[in-house]
Amino acid sequence: MPLLSQDKFDQLKQKAGNLLNRTLDQHVNLAVTGLSRSGKTAFITSLVNQLLNEGGEKHLAFFNPVHQERFIAAKRVTQKHMHVARFDYENAIKALSQSPAQWPQATKGISELRLAIKYKPKDSLLKYTTELATLTLDITDYPGEWLLDLPMLNMTYEQWSEQMFSLLSEQPRAEFAATWMKKVSELDPLKPADELEIAELAKTYTELLHTFRHQLGLSVIQPGRFILPGELAGAPILEFFPFTDIDKLDGNAYQNASDSSVIGTLKARFLEYRERVVKQFYKKHFLKFDRQIVLADCLTPLNNGKASFEDLKLAMNMIMQSYHYGQSSLFSRLFSPKIDKLMFAATKADHVTPEQHTHLVSLMNQLVHGTKQQISFNAIDIKSLAIASIKSTDYGQSSHQGHAIPVVRGLAQGTGKLTTLFPGAVPAKLPDEDYWANHHFNFVSFAPKQGMAEHEALPHLRIDQVLQFLLGDKMS
Repeated sequence: MPLLSQDKFDQLKQKAGNLLNRTLDQHVNLAVTGLSRSGKTAFITSLVNQLLNEGGEKHLAFFNPVHQERFIAAKRVTQKHMHVARFDYENAIKALSQSPAQWPQATKGISELRLAIKYKPKDSLLKYTTELATLTLDITDYPGEWLLDLPMLNMTYEQWSEQMFSLLSEQPRAEFAATWMKKVSELDPLKPADELEIAELAKTYTELLHTFRHQLGLSVIQPGRFILPGELAGAPILEFFPFTDIDKLDGNAYQNASDSSVIGTLKARFLEYRERVVKQFYKKHFLKFDRQIVLADCLTPLNNGKASFEDLKLAMNMIMQSYHYGQSSLFSRLFSPKIDKLMFAATKADHVTPEQHTHLVSLMNQLVHGTKQQISFNAIDIKSLAIASIKSTDYGQSSHQGHAIPVVRGLAQGTGKLTTLFPGAVPAKLPDEDYWANHHFNFVSFAPKQGMAEHEALPHLRIDQVLQFLLGDKMS
């Protein structure tokens, strides 16, 4: 007579599996952010879409759980944080499947989405206790501008003002900022602060930041909340600006300046922003992430020229300063959560011809080269990839002066006109003066493909490789 009935054995096996599930940390906090116009909303929409539609090998051939037929299903479940906005997946899919199809509307703050992914374990200890396991995936979407704010935590108001002055003094910012900088230089920093005067100058500074991002396509925007204020809109904490002549101010006079003076007020609001906005984001959200993907559009800066690309380079350097890296384990997550996998994705890879994709990855590696070596030394898994979250073009060949050349073909954004072109060669390393003088890049923005169905997997490039890197080890 068996000691345990089959039903009792199955119950104990299920309980053991649940305990091991928790012990082996079957949970991933994935943070998704992106620099200006990188396609963050499209990426999250595609990632969720592929999982909800089970992929199929045609779409997710490089994601092992699908390739090995161990992927069962994924479904949306209630997110953990009720006070955080839900990522609007439904409306994003509707925009892509309507006629004519449109890109999803960009998100303007932080949002979340939770998936439960059921699969068959193959290599982990879970296979000895359960036939099916569930990975909980929390996706947090937050603006890249918030990430670029994190270096402010290690800066004084003087240091930040000097850094901003350096940026504002160089083209292309200088042309737009000259009038504002002149007004700031005429301020007496030690006089009593005039609330309306400071508010007006802060408003103009905010308008400059919008110009830098939306008109010039620049990446370094500080403070980030100035252009994405959310619930802080109109609050005095967003009414400060860099004092551009701070290096000319006597050190003793600065240190002894009254809190009610112009410089005292600006300094106090900077510190308040740093503590109540930047540090709170770091504590409430950033420290809880254990995997991160940073999206960057390298093509538009190549189109816009040297200054725009140099700004992207500076932004990537600032991003690398923002992380507190270290191996993530169940024990360390309880006390000091750390990011242990980091991916940099060069987006819109479908907007260039296939042979340029390796150059795009190489260029991304060059942008993060210095800090990447340090991260690798600390045994942090880091990867660069060229992706298209939602593929909007087809590839082909055309003839030019008797020679066959590769081309991309798609519907031009804005006009909807079918466009065929070779956009140019992507440099495999950081562009030098010769590149800017002799090479021309003709990147065109494309609209989504027409006729995509609401409940089918979206066309993509390498989202399966993204999933394998970020989730593959948790679903082994």
